[in-house]
Amino acid sequence: MFFMCVAVLIAGFIALVKGAGIFVDGSAALARNFRVPGLIIGLTIVAVGTSAPELAVSITAAVQGSNEIALSNVVGSNIFNLLCVLGMCALIHPVSSEKAVLKRDFPLSIGVTALVFLLSCGTFVFSGQIARAGMDGDAGVVGRGEGILLILLIGAYIAYLILDARKHPAPEEDVEKKPLWKCALFIGAGLGLIVAGGQAVVYGAKEIAGALGMSETLIGLTIVAVGTSLPELVTSVVAARKGETGLAVGNVVGSNLFNLMLILGISAAIHPVAVNVASVYDMGILIFVSLLTFLFLLTARTLKRPEGAVMVLMYAAHMVFAVIR
Repeated sequence: MFFMCVAVLIAGFIALVKGAGIFVDGSAALARNFRVPGLIIGLTIVAVGTSAPELAVSITAAVQGSNEIALSNVVGSNIFNLLCVLGMCALIHPVSSEKAVLKRDFPLSIGVTALVFLLSCGTFVFSGQIARAGMDGDAGVVGRGEGILLILLIGAYIAYLILDARKHPAPEEDVEKKPLWKCALFIGAGLGLIVAGGQAVVYGAKEIAGALGMSETLIGLTIVAVGTSLPELVTSVVAARKGETGLAVGNVVGSNLFNLMLILGISAAIHPVAVNVASVYDMGILIFVSLLTFLFLLTARTLKRPEGAVMVLMYAAHMVFAVIR
């Protein structure tokens, strides 16, 4: 039974990665037909496509009431994206970033992370109760009101990016355009694989967690978070190897924004997401590594190889802390 659950989990991850790739291809082709700039594609379409596994897993978990997986998956994926994905990209090739990302999108990502932290568990933390609580204790909740607020924020963000794209259309590309029916076919097939893969991952992860005596928070923060972040890792590493490092940063920042606002927002709107003490620490770590990565990028707008090595080592240390705490 245990090995069957592992097989289901692996099959789910494969479906998620394949589905995200097909979804991105169809969506990017559709965007090219309408001359949407590359940065906007990276921050929206590619980010949504690579975040689709997290969306499928978190919504499935919310519907099933496994809210610890929903929250820890989002937080764990964002930490993985910042430290591991960008760190590995920097080890391959120094990672540069466009000015718009550093002035607009990265600060927004940090601000939304802090907002979620304050709304969900700020009272618990600043009242000093965290010092007396165990890791599995209740620390707060991301309620339906907070979820709706996050959905409205992502809606406003997308609307702004669309208006900006209309003001600054991309130049006409000398490439063969896919017909609209083929774009729609790719998008539909990709989404189907993503949904099926998400259900398989949640089922397999819950069964494995129960068999090994692991908490849903730990399984969501480690196995599920890393597995659902594979599309971001693959997309960004391939971009770094081709020297397209700006796409890597845009993909990571965009994915983190969608994870926080769209995925957590929809999950909380479906079913309030309980926050335990372990997740409080994880959100604090996410805010810290977001600020650290932002400071690294501000240095000549580039992540260098030594900084990438530090980030990967920090992620390894974070995983050790998550397992032994």
